[in-house]
Amino acid sequence: MKVWIYVDGFNLYNGALRGKPYKWLDLLKFSESLLPNDDIEHIKYFTALVDSRVNDPEQPYRQMTYWRALRTLDCVDNIQGRFLSKRAWMPEAASVEQLKAEAEAGIDVTKAKPNMVEVFRSEEKGTDVNLAAHLIHDAHLDRFEAALIVSNGSDLQESIRIVKEEVGKIVGVYTPHRERSNVELRNTASFFREIKRIHLRNSQFTSPLTDAKGTFETPRNW
Repeated sequence: MKVWIYVDGFNLYNGALRGKPYKWLDLLKFSESLLPNDDIEHIKYFTALVDSRVNDPEQPYRQMTYWRALRTLDCVDNIQGRFLSKRAWMPEAASVEQLKAEAEAGIDVTKAKPNMVEVFRSEEKGTDVNLAAHLIHDAHLDRFEAALIVSNGSDLQESIRIVKEEVGKIVGVYTPHRERSNVELRNTASFFREIKRIHLRNSQFTSPLTDAKGTFETPRNW
């Protein structure tokens, strides 16, 4: 079966790659390990460039090195949203928990407010919207027989339903979040499965890699 793959980059990273030794992930090998009996024709990878941090100034460099590795795969498109960091006031966790405890004890806390702290809040913009738009557009153009989404994001539920029920395509989901898989996606997708460690371990790029600019290696301290 002709399959197109749609990867939510941050959802994959946070659910299956953070803190693991599998970040040098070859998306073609990975997709083939998920669907070994199908023809993987195209892969769309949705992400955004992260900001440099005081305690990790090389974070964008590592990400761009990985993007360079992905460009060695002709079947992969890297579709970028944007990453925003800004100051914001947020309720302090301990203060919220205290108010909850007081409410459960019968104390009237309707006029109480939690302590607020100012934080730097980073959030990625565009991935879910871009993935949903590309999925529906490609389905209407009849570019695939089946689509596979790598994500656990509930915002994708309606786009999956449209492509499955109104366009008549198979739409499967592989979730990176094994401990908290999304019920909405499970109930909507044609099939719903969990990414396993073997899918990641057996799908790594070699290092070094070579492209038109020369030879490069897996980022250190990754």
